[in-house]
Amino acid sequence: MIITRSPLRITLGGGGTDLPSYYSAHGGFLLAAAIDQYIYMTLHKTFVPELIIKYSKMERVNRVQDIEHPIFREALKCVGIDGGYLELASMADIPAGTGLGSSGSFTTALLKALHAHLKELMSPQELAEEACHIEMDLVKEPVGKQDPYVSAYGGIRCFHFHPDGRVEANPLKLATETLYNLEENLLLFFTGYSRKAAEILRDQDGQTKKGAPDMIQNLHRIKEMARLSQEALVNGELRQFADMMNEHWELKRKRTETMTNPKIDEWMDFAKRNGALGGKLIGAGGGGFLMFYVEDKVRFRHAMARTGLQEVRFRFDFEGATVVSGI
Repeated sequence: MIITRSPLRITLGGGGTDLPSYYSAHGGFLLAAAIDQYIYMTLHKTFVPELIIKYSKMERVNRVQDIEHPIFREALKCVGIDGGYLELASMADIPAGTGLGSSGSFTTALLKALHAHLKELMSPQELAEEACHIEMDLVKEPVGKQDPYVSAYGGIRCFHFHPDGRVEANPLKLATETLYNLEENLLLFFTGYSRKAAEILRDQDGQTKKGAPDMIQNLHRIKEMARLSQEALVNGELRQFADMMNEHWELKRKRTETMTNPKIDEWMDFAKRNGALGGKLIGAGGGGFLMFYVEDKVRFRHAMARTGLQEVRFRFDFEGATVVSGI
């Protein structure tokens, strides 16, 4: 049996500039960190001439083209597996639709398992590009490139999305104390809402393709804020980074009416009244996780307990997509 895992992620700045509708014309820039919450994939050889696929449902098919799940189907076709005698199953630490890049993590974990089964070595760059090809070109989801790249590489990185489609993934060089403080002071709370990112991203994608001035200017500023956030983090100015989280959120919530709702706004205001120096919603919007930068964490956690929101504690992941067991 082969077991792989691929980390989920938090976006630290520049989210939305990784969609081709934007970067193909203007170039994109984004900061993101992989965290120790994972999507797992198991691959097992069987004695029956079927493909058994397990996720939130189970499929048993004789041919790859009969698989309903589009990413399983296209990934198997992409690596050249067309027969049976295989069982694939996925599990997750965090449910899908919560803004932590689960789709990209799922695809990289699946591809890592398939290539391990075929005894093929893939670099993080190759793995990320293949995952992007499956999600964006074959399945045709209106998603960006950041999620597969963060999952494939791990760590805290700056991503440059070039107009010709090339992606540069460079480590964010932080002082050790800055890294530890950032990890300690970023807190995640689940809103209880999940949603399909594609539904929200489709609106942004459509407006960007039409050249809507408000959307283009919003994304320009988001990209500029990501570069300023990078500078603040490299210089160890974490309070400045927290201020930029607030501006990021104000810009982000203007992109679409479905980005937030009265309850999310209420929680955000409550958090800032109780010690959060910065805060934003992670992911495409509409639900998922709230992320706050907090220095007085004991007081803050005590206050947030009154909201009923569940905190998910995390550390940064520096391994990326990896084979945990097998080959």
